[in-house]
Amino acid sequence: MAFRYGEYHDGPDPLAPPYDVRAALDEMGDAILSGSTPVRALRDLLRRGLPGARERRGLDDMLREVRKRRRDLRERGRLDGTLERARALLDKAIGQERAELFPDPSDEARLREAGLDALPEDTASAIQELSTYDWRSQAARQTFEELRDLLRREVLDSQFRGLRDALANPDPQAMERIRRMMADLNEMLDKDARGEHTQADFEQFMAKYGDLFPEKPRNLDELVDILARRAAATQRMLASMTPRQREELANLMHQTLEQAGLADEMRRLGDALYARRPDLAWNAPERLTGEEPLAMGDAVTALEELADLTQLETALRQDYPGARLDDIDEAAVRRALGRSAVDDLEALKRIERELEEQGYLLRKRGKLELTPKAVRRLGETALRRVFSSLDAGRRGDHDQHDAGAAGELTGSSRPWRFGDEQPIDVVRTLVNGVRRGGVTFGDRVGVRLSVDDFEVAETERRSAAAVCLLVDLSYSMALRGTWAAAKQTALALQALVASKFPQDAVQIIGFSNYARVLQPDELAGLDWDMVQGTNLHHALLIAGRHLDRHPDFEPVVLVVTDGEPTAHLMRNGRSAFEWPPSHETLELTLAEVDKMTRRRATINIFMLAADDRLREFVDEVARRNGGRVFSPSADRLGEYVVSDFLRLRRARR
Repeated sequence: MAFRYGEYHDGPDPLAPPYDVRAALDEMGDAILSGSTPVRALRDLLRRGLPGARERRGLDDMLREVRKRRRDLRERGRLDGTLERARALLDKAIGQERAELFPDPSDEARLREAGLDALPEDTASAIQELSTYDWRSQAARQTFEELRDLLRREVLDSQFRGLRDALANPDPQAMERIRRMMADLNEMLDKDARGEHTQADFEQFMAKYGDLFPEKPRNLDELVDILARRAAATQRMLASMTPRQREELANLMHQTLEQAGLADEMRRLGDALYARRPDLAWNAPERLTGEEPLAMGDAVTALEELADLTQLETALRQDYPGARLDDIDEAAVRRALGRSAVDDLEALKRIERELEEQGYLLRKRGKLELTPKAVRRLGETALRRVFSSLDAGRRGDHDQHDAGAAGELTGSSRPWRFGDEQPIDVVRTLVNGVRRGGVTFGDRVGVRLSVDDFEVAETERRSAAAVCLLVDLSYSMALRGTWAAAKQTALALQALVASKFPQDAVQIIGFSNYARVLQPDELAGLDWDMVQGTNLHHALLIAGRHLDRHPDFEPVVLVVTDGEPTAHLMRNGRSAFEWPPSHETLELTLAEVDKMTRRRATINIFMLAADDRLREFVDEVARRNGGRVFSPSADRLGEYVVSDFLRLRRARR
């Protein structure tokens, strides 16, 4: 059989590796570990763009380019260019006619001059009256025909982009073709309204008139969108003029379409486009501040682009409820910023999509949440940060002086000693025999072993610990800027216990006016509580229950706080707050400290503030319990907590 190998074309490559979003998640993790929420972190990442070898623009970069493009368009020119040029050509034609009449002494010449003097000031009305005038001057006749050709080209170009070039050379057959095109277009729209239109009808239409539509639409919907946006831009141009300019230009447009035999078809088309796209800003005025007069088609194009940029700017800001990158129109991005911007946008969309598909983000009732998988990775990131600040000599979290006694394999071996019960390391034992030369020959080939050849696999005795980390969630933590460090520390400790000490039972407790157990998957998205109260009494109660559920585990209690207790739990389950702390609050809290002491649980406190009342309280806790007090800076909190936990684990072993 013959086999042929080539590129896979039937959809996405099934053997392609999954899109790597870990770098994006780590970028989000930096913000989350600094106190941001997952929604804000993702939004900030999409705004900044992707770092790396091939840096991608973010939404902010695109937004800056869109705003610059809008400024450039606004400064491009004035909207009354066609009116100004039409008036200039009209004055030129009248001047040429006067020059022809002046040498003629006849009464007819004077009568003609009087008629020219009586022409209305309004350009449209003057052109209307002169449309039946029998020009004496051939040059004036040519100038007036140039004026009518100009208006015909500009008016049609304001409705159909590109017709100005198609009508550059006046041709009766070209105008007749445009009339047939508009009639066929209106008929196709009517068939679509009745539900009778097919793609074959559209393809037949484009085969006949495709050269008149440089945008190359692929179906009727795209064609309607193109025409509706341009028609709406024409209406915005009229709405942006002064009342006199608006009336004059509208009359010129109507007059030109009437003379071309297109007024009825254009009216039908305008009504159909408005009915299909009423969402466009049809009559919203726009201000252009440039000095150069713009032709009507160019002015409409500028206003059309401005409308696109305004909508694109709103989508790129992503500042409305439920905003997603899918709301951004790729076609609008391509028109405004080019193909490379579409690639950058697709990369951002893929990040948002892959974070959900690969199980890092989850949407619940429109709210974005981190999954346990993402929390584990963020915890590992936080732990790496902590360990990166520790000295190499202080990373021995599993140092064990009596290794080999019993327990889990460490991967190393040592010589056998009398009384050892560990499993024999067969490979090392045989290698020692071969190296010693204990190989026998004869009928059989074998290895002769001696007592000195035997090695046993080392094991490590690990005692399980019940770990309680009590984290202050009160409003003061945010005010002092220590909340982000506390959250990062909790994530790091959770990751450390899960990865290095899986036999331990860890519980993280947050406390403000009340205390509550924090689940691992909610740590990353956790925020401080905007309430009054530091209820350490309630937190110690919950921690005590956790220790009681694990009576055979070694107790480890760590407290992170920036203030003395100001609340306690009453008998009815409600929180009582008072500041300065009441005698009852301090008495109940210290009673729980004494219970911890009777459980043989040492309480180590990490103090993030240095006020006198807090220092007096923690000194009293240390005196009653025998624990230690640390006063780290916020950026070294994780290092202190993890180091102290490892020290306690080594000491317990």
